[in-house]
Amino acid sequence: MIRVGMGYDVHQLVTRRDLWLGGIKIESDLGLLGHSDADVLIHAICDALLGAANMRDIGYHFPDTSSDFKGIDSKILLHQTVDLIATKGYRVGNIDCTVCAEAPKLNPHIPRMQQTLAQVMGIDVDCVSIKATTTEKLGFTGRQEGMSAYAVALIEK
Repeated sequence: MIRVGMGYDVHQLVTRRDLWLGGIKIESDLGLLGHSDADVLIHAICDALLGAANMRDIGYHFPDTSSDFKGIDSKILLHQTVDLIATKGYRVGNIDCTVCAEAPKLNPHIPRMQQTLAQVMGIDVDCVSIKATTTEKLGFTGRQEGMSAYAVALIEK
C-alpha cells in the first residue's frame, strides 16, 4: 500500500536568528523565527509525512505551546515523525520539496540538505528531492519577510 501527503510551512525572517534549512545551518544575515529552530523545510516534510499517514499535523504532535519543543532541532522532530508513521506500519518512500526564498541562494546547499535529511529519515539520498525558487520579488517572500516550503511525501506499507 502506498499513500501520498502534502505539507506546507512558512516562517518569518528576522535578525539575530540562525538560518536552519533542511537540517543544516546556512550563513545568512536573517534567520527564521519560530518556537523550534524554525526549519521551514523540515516542518513541511513532517506535515507531508503525517498527512500521508492520516496522523494530523506537526502542531498536533509537537505543539508550540510546549516547552519540550522550545528551540528544538527540527531534525529531532523529523526523526520522531518517521517513528510515528512507523507505528502504523509505514516507511518513507520518497520526498519532493520546494523552498521559496529570495535569499540566500540555496542551490549550493541542496546536496548537503539532501544527505542530512536522507540520513535522518533512514532513506537513500536519491529519494530526497529539493528544489529552490524565488517569487520574483513578489509577496512576503519577495520582500524577504519570510520563507515558505512545500513538500510531497510518498509512504509505503
